Amino acid sequence: MKDDRHSPFRDAHTDRKAAEGVPDTPQTRSPAYGLAFADDEFMCRDELRPVRLQLELLKPEMLMNEAGIESTIVLFGGARIPDPDHKDQARTKTLADLSHYYEEARIFSRLMTEKSKQSGGTQNVIVTGGGPGVMEAGNRGAYDAEGASIGLNIVLPFEQAPNAYVTPDLCFNFHYFAIRKMHFLMRARAICVFPGGFGTLDEMFEALTLIQTGRMERVPFLLFGKAFWNSIINWDALSDAGTISADDLDLFRFVDTAQEAIDVIDAWGPTDKRGEVPGR
Repeated sequence: MKDDRHSPFRDAHTDRKAAEGVPDTPQTRSPAYGLAFADDEFMCRDELRPVRLQLELLKPEMLMNEAGIESTIVLFGGARIPDPDHKDQARTKTLADLSHYYEEARIFSRLMTEKSKQSGGTQNVIVTGGGPGVMEAGNRGAYDAEGASIGLNIVLPFEQAPNAYVTPDLCFNFHYFAIRKMHFLMRARAICVFPGGFGTLDEMFEALTLIQTGRMERVPFLLFGKAFWNSIINWDALSDAGTISADDLDLFRFVDTAQEAIDVIDAWGPTDKRGEVPGR
């Protein structure tokens, strides 16, 4: 990370290093004496949660700005969907059958990254959750195109280490789900949702709600796998019940292939925010 200083004051790095060389006394050994910003135990206190939230917002934002990332294409999808070459190891037949979406995610990301590189590689950069399954496929497709991609990992009690295809300097780790979700959408110019489980559904519905309520621009929103999505969500029932508007069903499109998705994105049209919520 760059540290372009514009201040005449002594910098924090220098003072932190100097503080490490002070005489060893009861006073200097006390936790109270440590510099606040260099004190890990202090930074992890409950009272410091607002500061940690700010830091998790700032660090990726600053690094992406320094990398020149202007806009992103978001890929959400299941961590359990295998590479087709390993579909025989899938936990269920359905997961094995869904493995072709790993390949579609990989192809889509490769094609989008190739297009991005034509304009300098700073626009429409692929961003995933950085983990396995569809996330790995997304980063892998960008890697195939020799382009950059972003991974937004989060600390979990199991797995969720970064996959091998995320650009190292654009690989981030989060403690707070809320801040991670903000970074998914802050630069989003399209959102692609592949089959997945609770996490994928959470991310999909949160993004749809932001667009539905006019809190976010109506960017291209694509659901890969029409049969899958229609089998787990009765969209028409929501509309018929009046809990959403019929117009809300037009906020997204179903696609099944990478090329179909690119064609929809290219033809999407205006991405203005809604001025009102239909049906209210």
